[in-house]
Amino acid sequence: MELDIIEEKDLKMGKANQEVFAETLEGLAAADRDIIAVTSDSRGSGKLVPFGRKFPSQIVEVGIAEQNLVGVAAGLASAGKKAFAVSPACFLTARSLEQIKNDIAYSDNPVTLVGISAGVSYGALGTTHHSLHDFAVLRAINNMMIVAPADNFETEQAVRFAAALNKPVYLRFGKKAMPFLNESNQEFEFGKGRIVREGDDLTIIATGETVYPAWQAAKLLEDTHGVRATVVSMHTVKPLDTELLDTIISGGKPIITVEEHMVNGGLGEACASHLFQKGARNPFQLIGIPDEYTVTGSQVEIFNHYGISQEGIANQAKVLLKINQ
Repeated sequence: MELDIIEEKDLKMGKANQEVFAETLEGLAAADRDIIAVTSDSRGSGKLVPFGRKFPSQIVEVGIAEQNLVGVAAGLASAGKKAFAVSPACFLTARSLEQIKNDIAYSDNPVTLVGISAGVSYGALGTTHHSLHDFAVLRAINNMMIVAPADNFETEQAVRFAAALNKPVYLRFGKKAMPFLNESNQEFEFGKGRIVREGDDLTIIATGETVYPAWQAAKLLEDTHGVRATVVSMHTVKPLDTELLDTIISGGKPIITVEEHMVNGGLGEACASHLFQKGARNPFQLIGIPDEYTVTGSQVEIFNHYGISQEGIANQAKVLLKINQ
């Protein structure tokens, strides 16, 4: 099933997460004049045009200059402001990596870095515009929290948590409208995974916009094979919820990780590292973008090509469970 078309009658349709980010930030800024949005010619794509009109003294535009974006945000934070540096994720975490490392993390400036249009959201614009490295490079930097919300609920909560945290945070958002994945589970905390579907035959751990196809795969497995999968939205990639991982491995059941990121250095490798060091023997499969330049196409086409889809994830689960295809 294509991610563009959400027909799941059990789920309520929401907006794109980056739209919810902008709306939430606007609400927070109305009550807190210390909140400043800093953009790099990205107020349009970041959905911050209404924010700028409403709070012209609380937005700074630096133009296409991501290194300056991070430096200015760091300076504002050092002066007591709550700076949100907003830019396409591919440029924010590549062009300004040195500034993120030194001006934000090393200097412990409480800037919220907001990577918009993340993963392969830019579709046919290709590899230059894909952010498939950001988890890996930022995981290697001390004092940097990495959060990729799955739906609108997690997005709103993440923005509010980041504004109140007073620490460096990287928030990662995509462009696709997302459904609400589990409205009965209204618990959110940085560093704690959120269970959006429960089962006891295997666990699928996903992050960001891949949580929805993981949820779809779990439903397909139950409908066609009676297999019940737990689906975890591991929205916080760093720090990882190792307590939840320890609970998951205790049953010895298969584990699949899914991410809109290279297989190198992302969620899957973070989980695998912890599991291996704990002596886990659970069957394990990592699903992500392989170590290659991606095929050209829309986000949906790229997801389908690499098995980040309802059918692709379900097929991997059947392999681990030794179910005949």
